[in-house]
Amino acid sequence: MAAEHGSERFGAPVTVALTGASGAQYGLRLIEALVAAEREVWVMISKAAHLVIATETDSDLPARPERLAEALTERTGAAPGQIRCFGREDWMAPVASGSGASSAMVICPCSTGTLSAVACGASNNLIERAADVALKERRQLILVPRETPLSAIHLEHMLNLTRLGAVVMPAAPGFYHRPASAEDLVDFIVARILNQLGIAHRLMPRWGE
Repeated sequence: MAAEHGSERFGAPVTVALTGASGAQYGLRLIEALVAAEREVWVMISKAAHLVIATETDSDLPARPERLAEALTERTGAAPGQIRCFGREDWMAPVASGSGASSAMVICPCSTGTLSAVACGASNNLIERAADVALKERRQLILVPRETPLSAIHLEHMLNLTRLGAVVMPAAPGFYHRPASAEDLVDFIVARILNQLGIAHRLMPRWGE
């Protein structure tokens, strides 16, 4: 934590993308947890996700990347520079190229439209391109869809992505820990994501602890 810039000051960066599925709370809570774990967080929020966030939460986050980074920094208590935000067509962002800095990526929540685009390699915006880079560079990619019921199209895309090395983790919280609030259900999923990333946390005990 003594170095001066970017990921040198924090743990390896994790890219978090929020898209237009219901479940904005999962993505926002994941950002908070990554900040608490002293990881650098690279954030992308789609236009549809901004609408979902305004609908499902009390937050109305700004769209401009600079202002969004400021708002998320204030919301999470992040250190200066710990959160970086990128716009929809910021093709100079490190996540846009395999020669950029390596980063695990989580799309949370992941809309079925984004799921389809990633499975087909569409790369029509920075979120889709970053996921494409993660796949081609064999980096960790976790997708958290929240949709029901699932059509054959959705299931086929999930199967294809799993075969390509991605982890598909539907936002389906468990109840064996006897959740007392909606926040407990959100933390269940976020804890599972952190487990996949190999990041220590105290959101909930692991099975058997």
